[in-house]
Amino acid sequence: MISFYKDKDKCILEPKLFSDTAMNWAKKINDSGGKDANKRSQLRKFFDEVIRLNSLAKSNPEDWENILPYINMLIAKAAYAEGRRKVSQDFVDLMKSCINQIHKDKDLDVFANFFEAFMGFYRKYGEN
Repeated sequence: MISFYKDKDKCILEPKLFSDTAMNWAKKINDSGGKDANKRSQLRKFFDEVIRLNSLAKSNPEDWENILPYINMLIAKAAYAEGRRKVSQDFVDLMKSCINQIHKDKDLDVFANFFEAFMGFYRKYGEN
């Protein structure tokens, strides 16, 4: 699905991650939302939580092992939101793909930046 890194061992980011990839995913998620799912306010809740956890990880790097479970819990929250028809399966898949790549605080920072780019493009495609 999504790969953050062009070369994971050297931590070289995928060059189009924050542009083409984010834009394509924003369009895909918007198209899969139908009338009621994937409203910008709903996606914003996930984005805000990612930003909060990223800030927590930056201010408490020694606590990373306790922060990582809360990051992984976002998959469960996305699945719950899907069950309530608030987000689409594509959004859950996006969250899973991204969160499964987070193993250290730098990965979370990449995800937070990707999500920021995604939300910027989503504004273009989303009507609300």
